[in-house]
Amino acid sequence: MTYLIAFFFVGICIGPVAYIVIGGFRSNSQIIRDPAGFPSPWEGTNYLSVLQSEIFWRQMGNSAISALATTAGVVVLGVMASYVLARYEFKGRTALYSLFAAGLMFPMTVAITPLYILVRELGLMNSLPGIILPQIAFALPTTIIILVPFLRAIPKELEEAAAIDGASRLGFFFRMVVPLSLPGVITTGILAFIASWNSYMLPLFILNDETAYTLPLGVQAFAAQYSVDTARVLAFTSLSMIPALIFFSLFERRIVGGLTGAVKG
Repeated sequence: MTYLIAFFFVGICIGPVAYIVIGGFRSNSQIIRDPAGFPSPWEGTNYLSVLQSEIFWRQMGNSAISALATTAGVVVLGVMASYVLARYEFKGRTALYSLFAAGLMFPMTVAITPLYILVRELGLMNSLPGIILPQIAFALPTTIIILVPFLRAIPKELEEAAAIDGASRLGFFFRMVVPLSLPGVITTGILAFIASWNSYMLPLFILNDETAYTLPLGVQAFAAQYSVDTARVLAFTSLSMIPALIFFSLFERRIVGGLTGAVKG
């Protein structure tokens, strides 16, 4: 019974994705004739036309740059801030940690208007840095909440032994802390990458030039431009979400392992 319920919910999650992917292999006449049917015959022209589009690859590159830069910033800043909060005693540490925790309850949609004004005043409108920097800031609370337990779990005796051996604080950080917290670092990096890849609200407000669009905005623009060509829109949507699905599938176990370690810590 448990497996039956599990398969039911898995089907609910996979069903829409499978429909979009399979729909890209159909023609518009097939979709009109039988919206829920399988391709007969299977046609790959929709996917080929999207793959041959320069706009698709430009938007793919913009999404990749945004996601990778966001991930790098989140991981580097998150590890350093978490190390200070987990290993050092200073006034206001608890309040600072609580401030980061409160950031989890402050979604980007609430701050989109002041964030738009700030990005405009910084001169970052219609550019990838204009979405990368806010994405890093809003991903840091989750990163710190996950990494602090990992870093607190490192025995102090290990740090003392490293100090006796002549290791500096930075040496201990890079040689011991980073490798031991690698499961949490990978988890936060994957979460930041997927969140950036799927981000829609922030690019919608910041990016106005189609050449700077990321894939979520590209899907919207493509659907508006080819609203009559449903099969081609489904193919474009499929190709847009496949990289994130593959990335998540490859590192799914690391995400679960990292979150489990954070809970134990």
